[in-house]
Amino acid sequence: MSDGDGEAREFGFHTRSVHAGSRPDPTTGARALPIYQTSSYVFEDPESAAAYFNLQEYGNTYSRIMNPTVAALEERVSNLEGGVGAVAFASGLAAQSAAFFTLLEPGDHVVASSALYGGSVTQLKHFFRKLSVELSFVDPDDLDNWRAALKDNTKLLFAETIGNPGGNVLDIEALADLAHGHQTPLMVDNTFATPYLARPMDWGADIVVYSATKFLGGHGTSIGGLVVESGEFDWANGRFSVVADPSPAYHGLPFYETFGIYGYLMKLRAETLRDLGAAMSPFNAFLFAQGLETLPLRMRQHVANANAIAQFLEARDDAERVSYPGLANSPYAGLVAKYLPRGAGAVFCFDLPGGREAGLRFISALNLFSHLANVGDAKSLVIHPASTTHRQLSDEELAAAGIGPGTIRLSVGIEDAADLIWDLTQAFDAIMEA
Repeated sequence: MSDGDGEAREFGFHTRSVHAGSRPDPTTGARALPIYQTSSYVFEDPESAAAYFNLQEYGNTYSRIMNPTVAALEERVSNLEGGVGAVAFASGLAAQSAAFFTLLEPGDHVVASSALYGGSVTQLKHFFRKLSVELSFVDPDDLDNWRAALKDNTKLLFAETIGNPGGNVLDIEALADLAHGHQTPLMVDNTFATPYLARPMDWGADIVVYSATKFLGGHGTSIGGLVVESGEFDWANGRFSVVADPSPAYHGLPFYETFGIYGYLMKLRAETLRDLGAAMSPFNAFLFAQGLETLPLRMRQHVANANAIAQFLEARDDAERVSYPGLANSPYAGLVAKYLPRGAGAVFCFDLPGGREAGLRFISALNLFSHLANVGDAKSLVIHPASTTHRQLSDEELAAAGIGPGTIRLSVGIEDAADLIWDLTQAFDAIMEA
């Protein structure tokens, strides 16, 4: 949009979080994003229908593959993230698995951070085994670990901006340089940071994945995920025939040659989403788009509250190993200053002496914090990872993820910080009495 002097206006993050991807409906004038609750679309004529299905023209064919409400969300997230495009899915893990499926082949190798969400660890271990893809987990804090794990058949490096739940902060630029030196893309899960706090593509990440269920939506109402691509990776470097070679699923269409910087995303949508079918519903896309309108406002309050609570916990003798990377004495303070200058998110852990039993008593005594398996809600949440979200991990894998028997994970909401600290205080008092 012109600013009046003929120059293109670079709109700020707050403005784009409200407006990107949607305009007033041209037919009805509706200002809110319409919910296109339809399975399919009437074609203009048989020739247009054939062109759409041949990917010769871009148009709506079927809501499993594309939908105008979902498309508006995809464009908004891509805009905020700084990518060339995005594809939405029915859940975060569906988005993640589709991103893997689109670029990997049997015999490939993936190096992944050991400090991942438990569901991601489980997905990688079992999903990759079924695909005959090799997998190596490494401690993400030391670049030498990543370098030592590389093989000739390594086709992807994968990590989280902020590790779940250990709070590890990724050195994105260094890892991207390592990946690119191996002609390999870097994929980053940016769920905990959101594009408001960190944009991994600015530091060289090639693919960013989200569980939109968390902070992007922000209200715990919907399940969804997104894959965003930078458009910078050279899929025709001779190592990714699955993306660059003619596709037998589209009569020999070479996706990367035909669509250029959109080649990976087009293959992700036209083949993977089409065939796996994990489509986001239009109503959920509408709710996520609504949530994004307040993302920067919510994230500022989330971060302010998380800082206050982390400092409160750090001052207590009965709270150990507070793993919030935003603390001044955190080993990640330098990386936070570089990659997360607006704050280190609002999900972190601490340990209770007394192990599992103390943790369960503590959770039972809380009032404002809701005990449930989610993060990123406007409401504050709490869980005991070893017995829930990371239950399928072995003791070794739990230790690698920074989870002990008394580890408590907090997802700090946007309530008054003083009230949240009151709730935690009375829970500490309750377990002391017990």
